Amino acid sequence: MNTDIASRRYNGFSMLLHWILALALVGMFTMGLYMADLPFSPQRLKLYNWHKWAGITVLTLSTLRLLWRLTHRPPPLPQAVTLAMPGWQMQVYQATHVLMYALFFAVPLIGWSYSSAAGFPIVVFGVLPLPDFVAPDKALAELIKPWHAIAAFTLAGLVVLHVAAALKHHWIDKDGLLARILPGKR
Repeated sequence: MNTDIASRRYNGFSMLLHWILALALVGMFTMGLYMADLPFSPQRLKLYNWHKWAGITVLTLSTLRLLWRLTHRPPPLPQAVTLAMPGWQMQVYQATHVLMYALFFAVPLIGWSYSSAAGFPIVVFGVLPLPDFVAPDKALAELIKPWHAIAAFTLAGLVVLHVAAALKHHWIDKDGLLARILPGKR
């Protein structure tokens, strides 16, 4: 591996937050797809509560991740990578990261808004009641509901793009870029 890339790895805490959030997002999206089509039942109610708890956890982790990133700059892309990357790829790279960060917040906040407007408060882990994000209003809930799905599917698409780009760098470009975020010694 290029020593330029090896010396420009993310720190351990950044890696930990990245992978925990990645797994949480995959789990949340999968659970959301599964539970949305379930008939009304105790199982569906339980999954919706878990989904809300996980959403608040993702929101909390996203806040922590953003604060960490603002106070701990990520390592710059290695010069060899930036020189080899066409300008449009650099723009897509930057836009994808900004949009993903925005959606890390937007998706759970829209979900919280929908839950509040629908009259279903969020009680984290069944013990910590959160304030309603908006006042209960069934008409507003119907307006908000599709936006949670649109934002979640947009985030999922960006995650797929992010993973595809990482795998392209790993298998096609063979530039070692993926190793910057993988835990363990490289």
